[in-house]
Amino acid sequence: MSRAARYDVIIIGAGSVGVPAAFAMARAGVRVLVLDRFSSQGQGSQKAAIGGIRATHSDPAKISLCLRSLEIVSTWEEAYGHNVEWSKGGYSFVAYREREERILKDLLGVQHRYGLNIDWLDRRELLEAVPDLNPDGLLGGTFAPDDGHCSTILLGHAFYDEAKRAGAEFRYQAPVTEIAVRGGRVAGVTTPRGEFGADIVVNAAGPWAREVGTLLGFDHPVTPDSHEGGITEPVGHFLRPMLVDTRPAPGSANYYFFQLRSGQVVFCITPSPSIWGMDRRETSEFLPMVSQRMVDLIPRLSNLRVRRTWRGLYPMTPDGSPLVGRSREVDGYLLAIGMCGQGFMLGPGLGELLARMVTQDDLSAKDQEILEILSPYRPFKDQEALK
Repeated sequence: MSRAARYDVIIIGAGSVGVPAAFAMARAGVRVLVLDRFSSQGQGSQKAAIGGIRATHSDPAKISLCLRSLEIVSTWEEAYGHNVEWSKGGYSFVAYREREERILKDLLGVQHRYGLNIDWLDRRELLEAVPDLNPDGLLGGTFAPDDGHCSTILLGHAFYDEAKRAGAEFRYQAPVTEIAVRGGRVAGVTTPRGEFGADIVVNAAGPWAREVGTLLGFDHPVTPDSHEGGITEPVGHFLRPMLVDTRPAPGSANYYFFQLRSGQVVFCITPSPSIWGMDRRETSEFLPMVSQRMVDLIPRLSNLRVRRTWRGLYPMTPDGSPLVGRSREVDGYLLAIGMCGQGFMLGPGLGELLARMVTQDDLSAKDQEILEILSPYRPFKDQEALK
């Protein structure tokens, strides 16, 4: 590595986590290089994301990170001039069964404790907020008005442009084939486009995180799960929040959808059982399954025409929460992996945390709490309730 171009930090993955991290690091004066296997930023899982950003989680670490993400994205145009089509429509988790009602109400304690603006709305109140909901059997739901959504493409490009403006460098079509270690510490990486030296390497490779880990002899517990989404034709606005229905049904664990500022309804479903692997081909089963569920929830959707569908990969961990932290075995190796399909909403806040990890000797108590919760060495016990 003596002749390799040297950087302070190398980030593997130019996606929802890697690019915001590069932006935050470059602004902090870190010389950072981002490497990606594709031809441009955001071509892995990010381009399949539907754009929701919520702090409505059950995990305190996710709540804290996403509250910061909301602050960053909601003020982005004012701060940097990029229109990312931010819309503060809120998120609503609906309840038609006592089980969902009990779970959602029980979570309010931790959500309020960590600063989330959220309340339980009874049947009447929720129908006032979302008049088109099917009232039959509706018990109520939670509503977090500060959650929202934006364009994944526009925000990705905005972070990329500002990261480059701040001095971050990017190399594409550059899959990492070797991570060099000397004396128990990271020394740099090798790619088909050359060797690059650094004392810190960040694995932010999304569905390919496990593959990257094997270069150091690790078997990171991150497995891609294939999820399918779709988008309708544009229509006049009638739906304000993102709606999430966590009732299971044949073939699916839950589903969620919202209306873009441009009028289209974007939707996604969580398959059950999971579809493990890297297959991103659309299926014939998805659209009939999700359409029936969506129309049951909001009957007026029945006349909407679907424009297209697609599939993306959720890098899942055993408990549904990310793996973030420093390696104990190899100095200078940092993990920011296993976002479980929530990299787009976690990325802005997590990027700042990663920047603090490489620039500060002492992290705040809040940062330390987040890292303890998301530690790659934690025992995998409970499932994240709103993953």
